[in-house]
Amino acid sequence: MTHIPSTSAVHSVGFPPIIGDSADILILGSLPGIASLTQQQYYAHKQNAFWRVLEALFQIPANADYAARCAQVKAAKLAIWDVCHSAYRPGSLDSAITQNTVIANDINGLLAQHPSIKAIAFNGNAAATLFKKHIQLKHAVATVMLPSTSPANASIPYVKKLEKWSALLDFRD
Repeated sequence: MTHIPSTSAVHSVGFPPIIGDSADILILGSLPGIASLTQQQYYAHKQNAFWRVLEALFQIPANADYAARCAQVKAAKLAIWDVCHSAYRPGSLDSAITQNTVIANDINGLLAQHPSIKAIAFNGNAAATLFKKHIQLKHAVATVMLPSTSPANASIPYVKKLEKWSALLDFRD
């Protein structure tokens, strides 16, 4: 059950993965923020560049309704999930995640069910750090560190984020 957060600290529970049968790239965030939890959608904050990046790289319309975007993520052979299944966090900043409350998602289980995944892309340093701390891969999978698309990462302009995220195209067939 997902708890809709208030401005005080809450135990946030993430979403199931968006994944089709033939995904080749798994994009991992940290944990949904307040806007995402409220709307029950990955990357729902209007200023998050995630969907604009996917539109530029994979032609997934950022303004399409959420169900259509999810279907197109699957068609593009992408998967979206978070490192954390749940954690205690005040607000939406990754730096506020209480580390000793993190329960990680079963990334190894997902990879076993979807052996077509050949790369894991981290949407920001927090996702990569949480992954390194809580997940030990059972099989070698390429990983790529990408700048966070979060509006909290405003020091990196969109054009630079898009340039870095274009590394995902190297993992396409």
